Amino acid sequence: MTVLATLRQQFDALNHAYLQVHKAKEDLFWDTYMAVSDDDAGFARAEAAFKDFISSPERLAQAKSAVAQLQGLPAESERDALLHGFKGWLALFESNIIESDEARKLMTELVELESELFAKRRAYKMHHLNEAGEREEATLSMLSTNMGTNREEAARKSSHDALLGLERWVLDNGFLDIVGKRNQLARSLGYADYFEYKVKKNEQMTPDQLFAILDDFEARTRDANQRALDDLQAKHGDAALLGHNLRFHMSGDVTRQIDPYLPFSKAVERWVLSFRRLGIQYRGATMQLDLIERQGKYQNGFCHGPIPSFFDGASWVPGQINFTADAKPDQVGSGARAINTLFHEGGHAAHFANVTQNSPCFSQEFAPTSMAYAETQSMFCDSLLDDADWLKRYARNSKGEAIPDELIRARIEAAQPFAAYAERSIAVVAYFERALYALPENELTAERVLELARASERRILGIAVSPRPLLAIPHLLNQESAAAYHGYLLANMAVHQTRAYFIGKFGYLTDNPAIGPLLAQHYWGPGNSINHNATLLSLTGEPFNARYLAGSCNQSVEQAWAEAQKLIAESAARDYPAQYPGDLDAHIRLVHGAELIADNAAGDAAMFDRFESWVASRYPASVH
Repeated sequence: MTVLATLRQQFDALNHAYLQVHKAKEDLFWDTYMAVSDDDAGFARAEAAFKDFISSPERLAQAKSAVAQLQGLPAESERDALLHGFKGWLALFESNIIESDEARKLMTELVELESELFAKRRAYKMHHLNEAGEREEATLSMLSTNMGTNREEAARKSSHDALLGLERWVLDNGFLDIVGKRNQLARSLGYADYFEYKVKKNEQMTPDQLFAILDDFEARTRDANQRALDDLQAKHGDAALLGHNLRFHMSGDVTRQIDPYLPFSKAVERWVLSFRRLGIQYRGATMQLDLIERQGKYQNGFCHGPIPSFFDGASWVPGQINFTADAKPDQVGSGARAINTLFHEGGHAAHFANVTQNSPCFSQEFAPTSMAYAETQSMFCDSLLDDADWLKRYARNSKGEAIPDELIRARIEAAQPFAAYAERSIAVVAYFERALYALPENELTAERVLELARASERRILGIAVSPRPLLAIPHLLNQESAAAYHGYLLANMAVHQTRAYFIGKFGYLTDNPAIGPLLAQHYWGPGNSINHNATLLSLTGEPFNARYLAGSCNQSVEQAWAEAQKLIAESAARDYPAQYPGDLDAHIRLVHGAELIADNAAGDAAMFDRFESWVASRYPASVH
């Protein structure tokens, strides 16, 4: 057997072994996070097996040897493809390698600690006062929506108190042990702390390089943030800046007025139609969507792919992708939150369904895939929901009437002054986590960490306590997303750069069928074979740049409304294509735990009808 044939066998075996261990882990992840199964121990074992696979010194050595052998062979298509694939594996193993026995032991202990906290968190109940003034059990999503829309201050405060209670619960139930263990792991691998370890692994940056970007952005948006808070205080009094009131005074009544135009039951249909008209295709992927809250279910949207898409030789392996939301359909604002989750997680799914490399290592959401790169795809898609032309074309009430211009204007008047605050709400997590992991071990106490959280919120947000207290954010508890939240802000910088490019090239985004293919070509197809900056250069012709986002945050209401009017007028006058893709090229299953609500086996329209009927029968109050 030739060297090339031997290496081809090794490469195929590596791809298939990874698929097996990855799918086993992801299937258990879904079942435990969706509360279909309580096999936390089984999930911890599968997670440990996956971690062992991607951090195996033997596999790293095998990939290094293969790359060296292939580099010694003359260039030709088979050799070049294998070299590309093995370099992908080399990058994955180097991103995750844990070379010492001590560090491997610490990683195993860390997985166990996180699994224990997750199991306890799933059983932890929160309560608040709802729209009807009744005390009810509430998820994170319900608490957040209630604070934004409930007209009763006592009810809003009950939601915020529940989040503050969750912070204390997290600190009393193992999070501090996890922080200590994460730092132990990082230091055993030669890093100053876990924050440095994650930033270098995930974004190929040092913390100093990251904070050069964040500090610059913080300085550029500081005045706009303070001005908005001062105006709110002048208008509604000092109480407006309290954690439980802030969201309501920012947007409460507007959210309520828009609610009939963004009903939950129409969210799936509007997502599918909008993505189809953008020319987005899922290349035969199977997607499972679990959108509605229930007892024990994980309280945050996510998208994971049990089967990553890739070319297995000449054969295409379509993705298998799961994503979730946590909506309560009869709660005011739930439709807007649901469609935001569908666009966000659907954007992730589009990305991971369209990676067209020759190995599954290029199409997964963990290192060496940059979080900023991955989130750029999802956040670009959900950014469309704020566009005036999208709202005019899709936001309609039960009579089919389009959202009025004055309501779009009211929305801009509510949101635009707080654009800087919204982005700083992402930045504050990074400032807090950097300080958290830098704390000396003897200062890792509940009181000290809470004090650090409030100090971070005062400094970056300008208020005493955030509407979303830092330690109530679920990302901090899971090692995949811990010390990585800044990826959302870096992504939004890239999103605004991407939007500026498309608007410069085409003049519009909503229902523009050229956009999906361009994203697939420049952003999605390469997967993690190139870095985030290279994807931006490929499409926009310029490297990563934060100025577009800062410029958007600093716009006045008048400037933002003028842009919106221009979009509405141009959209009304535009000749949109007569034909769009007939479907998303995806097998879609809408589930509620183990129950199948609807699928698109008989076509998208039948799926929309079944979903609407199911929602109306279970949540009659959601039908306006």
